[in-house]
Amino acid sequence: MPVVVIGLSHHSSPVTVRERFAFEEAGVPAALQRLRDSGIADEAVILSTCNRVEIYAATTLEAQRAFAELREFLLTCHDYREPLTDEIYSLSEPQSLHHLFKVACGLDSMVLGETEILGQLKKAYDVALRNGHTHGLLNKAFQGAFHVAKHVRTETNIQRGSVSVGSVAVELAEKIFSHLSERDVMILGAGDTSEKTARALLSRGARSIVVSSRSHDHAMTLAAQLGGRAVAFDDWTAEFANIDVVISSTSAPHYILDRAKLEPLMKLRRNRPLLLIDIAVPRDIEPEVNLLEGVFLYNIDDLQAIAEDYLRQRKNEAARCEQIIREKVGTLLRRAPGRHPCPAPNPACGQP
Repeated sequence: MPVVVIGLSHHSSPVTVRERFAFEEAGVPAALQRLRDSGIADEAVILSTCNRVEIYAATTLEAQRAFAELREFLLTCHDYREPLTDEIYSLSEPQSLHHLFKVACGLDSMVLGETEILGQLKKAYDVALRNGHTHGLLNKAFQGAFHVAKHVRTETNIQRGSVSVGSVAVELAEKIFSHLSERDVMILGAGDTSEKTARALLSRGARSIVVSSRSHDHAMTLAAQLGGRAVAFDDWTAEFANIDVVISSTSAPHYILDRAKLEPLMKLRRNRPLLLIDIAVPRDIEPEVNLLEGVFLYNIDDLQAIAEDYLRQRKNEAARCEQIIREKVGTLLRRAPGRHPCPAPNPACGQP
């Protein structure tokens, strides 16, 4: 009885399609029960995240029939009747197991090597397990996936470093301040990237957020969303005595903060470290402020260069991870009578 997978991900379909197939968390156990009651699957796990919706199933059906019925199950569950071409992918062994292992390791993610998907996969498996929808085959497959994810995390550098502007900003902040629990953040301007950067800092424990924008209404709206407070744009320098991180992204055609303006503000701060993240184009902050003691200035090119360097390092590690996965899939299949190991080498194995 093989393990198969059918689904959609950010690789195969846009969010406008994926969101139509998303399963509500509370409805997953009932959907699994319907799937097994239909006779399509003896065992099943449903994984539903913002980037993918996948059904992993152990079935006695011939592969093509299983794929057809699983596809119809997905369409019927979500009352989807619009034409589809390659948005939904289907994989049988050994590619299905290779795919599962890649997902667990973050190798199939939008951000290469990210770890959030492993937690989501464990949760999806736990829901199926607790409700009696997995047995020998899927238990071994998922436990094998979790094992290889741990192996990849400890034996390679695939998850080393940050790969987005927001996560790089968090990493820099933690290097400067050690921890963020007693640090306060200010946003100047209210652009999308600055908002994401602020959210990233908050998620890692930043204490408070102050928002200032030429549009005070916009500042108040964003401050409310972030659980912070808004200050008038003409008054933002008055906050500097207590601020540790500034994220600036205004549309000003000139510098809004230069060395002459910052130097007396640093004296008020008693020269405590100050991280300035200038993601405006044209830049908001004069480069010469970096010459002041205790000031750390990074512009958008600096952050992107750091992120791209980390991403290159991760991509270089991907080949090592693929080899580990092929070996682990082969071991899993060799231990199961009547199943065949993934042929090696085969870099395409498991690609949707």
